[in-house]
Amino acid sequence: MQKIRGFEVVKGFEEKDIHLPRRKTKYSAAYDIEAAEDFVLPKYQPGMKPSLIPTGLKSYMQDDEVLLIVPRSSSPKKQGILFPHSIGVIDKDYYGNQENDGHIFVQCINLKEDDVFIKKGDCIAQAIFQKYLQVDNDDAEGERMGGFGSTNR
Repeated sequence: MQKIRGFEVVKGFEEKDIHLPRRKTKYSAAYDIEAAEDFVLPKYQPGMKPSLIPTGLKSYMQDDEVLLIVPRSSSPKKQGILFPHSIGVIDKDYYGNQENDGHIFVQCINLKEDDVFIKKGDCIAQAIFQKYLQVDNDDAEGERMGGFGSTNR
């Protein structure tokens, strides 16, 4: 079978019972993503960096596709989770990179007054595969050399 798009468990998480994302209903656009391990999300304080929650996942896709990591509609109210950047972008060339094998992390801050305990298997985000377009004079030739946040390195 030819691989078109999908999810795989990242190196180092093969024995950690990671669930591949799935849609819950036939008309859902997004795949639910779970936390790969128990995680304490500290309450937000000014100047603090966002937390990176590991998913144990990587994703492959076609050349003209991107994977968008978006908040669940219930996350701010139920879990206190907010994405400081509103949306995460996973490029095709992030898959299998030499730095972290394409491990997808969910970048979050906690809006609640106390730390939030996220259990392994809790849904923390959703993922949507999307086609994208390029401009006529696109001449991007660079190659990814690292993992999270490495596009401009």
